[in-house]
Amino acid sequence: MEAWMIIAILAVLVIGWVIVTYNGLIRLRNHVDEAWSGIDVQLKRRHDLIPNLVETVKGYASHEANVLENVIKARSAAVAAGDPVDQGQAENMLTGALGKLFALGEAYPDLKADANFRELQVQLADTEDKIQASRRIYNGNVRSYNTKTQSFPANVIAGMFNFAQREFFEITDPTERENVQVSFGS
Repeated sequence: MEAWMIIAILAVLVIGWVIVTYNGLIRLRNHVDEAWSGIDVQLKRRHDLIPNLVETVKGYASHEANVLENVIKARSAAVAAGDPVDQGQAENMLTGALGKLFALGEAYPDLKADANFRELQVQLADTEDKIQASRRIYNGNVRSYNTKTQSFPANVIAGMFNFAQREFFEITDPTERENVQVSFGS
């Protein structure tokens, strides 16, 4: 009789451990999804600001169509990107295109003095800061989630219930790490 009690207690402990581990993995996965939605909100805001910025620049630098087309193409690619890896690459291309667009402000003093252009620059800079903060939060949550899914013995439960690794939202092209030189003027 005592052997059955010991087996029953061990079974309850194992089942309890599986439940606690599974629920912990669910919690971490939900944190990752929540953090991604924070990035997504800021990216949508960024994408919404860009058409206004392009329209403002068009009036001053209409012969700079190549720069404007590159911004529009990069924005379209960023909007269409799916997972964090594709999204990161598309957003990096968009950042580069925006850097060139803002450089036009230096070449066109009237554009640089335009209140709408300056306000859009400020809003976009604020959005970029929020994207960076959201990216840090997301990557921290991905790190915690991936660590849990890779660590023994939780990796056994993660494997049984198909908890897949998540990708970091990061810069993959080293040239994208360089600061874009943009002057907001005074």
